[in-house]
Amino acid sequence: MSDANVVKLLQPGSFADPLTEVLRNGARALLAQAVEAEVGEFLAKHIDLKTASGLGRVVRHGHLPERAVMTGIGPVGVRQPRVRDRGVAAENAERIRFTPAILPPYARRSRSLEVLIPILYLKGISTGDFEGALAALLGKDAPGLSASTIARLKEVWLDEHEYWRKRDLSAKRYVYVWADGIYLQARLEDVKQCILVIIGATPEGKKELLGFTDGARESAQDWRELLLDLKNRGLVIAPELAVADGALGFWKALGELWPTTREQRCWVHKTANVLNKLPKSQQPKAKRSLQEIWMAETSKDAEAAFDAFIAAYELKYDKAAECLAKDRQVLLAFYDFPAEHWKHLRTSNPIESTFATVRHRTSDRRAASQIRRRSPWCSSSSMRRRKSWRRLDGHNQLPKLIQGVRFTDGIEVAAKSASSQSQTAAA
Repeated sequence: MSDANVVKLLQPGSFADPLTEVLRNGARALLAQAVEAEVGEFLAKHIDLKTASGLGRVVRHGHLPERAVMTGIGPVGVRQPRVRDRGVAAENAERIRFTPAILPPYARRSRSLEVLIPILYLKGISTGDFEGALAALLGKDAPGLSASTIARLKEVWLDEHEYWRKRDLSAKRYVYVWADGIYLQARLEDVKQCILVIIGATPEGKKELLGFTDGARESAQDWRELLLDLKNRGLVIAPELAVADGALGFWKALGELWPTTREQRCWVHKTANVLNKLPKSQQPKAKRSLQEIWMAETSKDAEAAFDAFIAAYELKYDKAAECLAKDRQVLLAFYDFPAEHWKHLRTSNPIESTFATVRHRTSDRRAASQIRRRSPWCSSSSMRRRKSWRRLDGHNQLPKLIQGVRFTDGIEVAAKSASSQSQTAAA
């Protein structure tokens, strides 16, 4: 297909899809049935309520004007039933209102479309191209998706980002945190921009975007400013464990502001660093040997595998062995935490996967010299993606960590009582 045909195809109204029209009509009928079923259930719930004259208090009252809701298959028209409370004026009671759960008030776009728009922007679709691109996806009758609409949405993202950046954290606590620096570079820029990101795990096992800022590099000062901002907004309780790569700036700042937080190095980054110091012929075997360390069932087995790797490579490939050996303790810290959490704690991948789409956007030449201005879009996309984040496996173990319960090789250790400890000391 030629470029001219592609451009013509993307023009609004340039094609019709009978299958999509059938699906859209079916969706309209199903949506109407679902809303009717919901209002019927609502009326049945209040059927016993009567007015002073003995009439039913909550009754149907026609329909609201039809409105089109944009969905993944284009606009779907729906008329919402109207419900009237006839007893509120006479009895001076609180009005009973009907709001369908499937159709929120004033909703003009489905949630999937709300997520699609920022993702398309981060993928490289410019403001002026949105109307044509979305018309090709949703149909020629897709309303409310002009360049001015997208510009207004970007203003909303700015407001969301500003509110999120200044939110109060005094009621928050995070058991684990993952930290990483995401490097972005537009085509017309010589210097990469570094965005510092921290994701935290709540006591309920939910992941949240905790901190987010841009900087020139991953220096201790950059990380210190980010951590200080979190503390100044109320996050005073230090996490139990922090997971990050070997960037010294983060660990230095962490030691200054959260000295009680344990350190866990990312095994994905460490594996890549070690393999880079070996010839390609040695890398497959070395990778399997490294995997035997962090996949070991117990810390004792991991220590043995660790020693075996050092012994096998230190004579001929001393730099690779040294790269691994210098972080021995912090690479194996996860063994002191619940086994269900190990797969979450051995890597900082939650950040890498979340910000993968951001890198695509920054490769667009039209985005040059705007990296700082893109921060709100990056955080907006990330905060929308958090809805799809899975809870940590074994999240029921997190309150135990807060209570001070200790774990060895991933298994809970029964803590001795204070009295038994004193008896042992006296003996």
